[in-house]
Amino acid sequence: MQIWVDADACPRVIKEILFRAAERVKVSLTLVANHSLATPPSGYVRFLQVPSGIDVADNEIVKRLAVGDLVITGDIPLAAEIIKKGGHALSPRGELYSVDTIQERLNMRGFLDTLRASGVTTGGPAVISQADRQSFGNQLDRFLVRHTGQA
Repeated sequence: MQIWVDADACPRVIKEILFRAAERVKVSLTLVANHSLATPPSGYVRFLQVPSGIDVADNEIVKRLAVGDLVITGDIPLAAEIIKKGGHALSPRGELYSVDTIQERLNMRGFLDTLRASGVTTGGPAVISQADRQSFGNQLDRFLVRHTGQA
């Protein structure tokens, strides 16, 4: 099992939590982005830079994903692809997407896209809060215990 990060939009504080977790449980963590990112010196943390373009990083993650891998992403369509391929998807706010919840998230995303296309201002996501960070860390720890036996 390894962890993939859709790193273009992943908040730095979440990446820092992931860096510590990768070292703690000795699991491979790969950040995928279309721009250069700093990573700590580690035998467990890698960075994969992909060309710029729509969904290039997403497509690379899906291509390299193995069954059981974890992907950190707030991108609902990417999360759906990950689940369909047998992986796990966790949002930076701590929501572990599942077969049971992903369709609802896709429907909501489609609804909001329709509203925006008709001129309604829906606003963007809220700034990541301390509660979001805590939720993410807790969900990541539970996942790692279940899938690696370590927290």
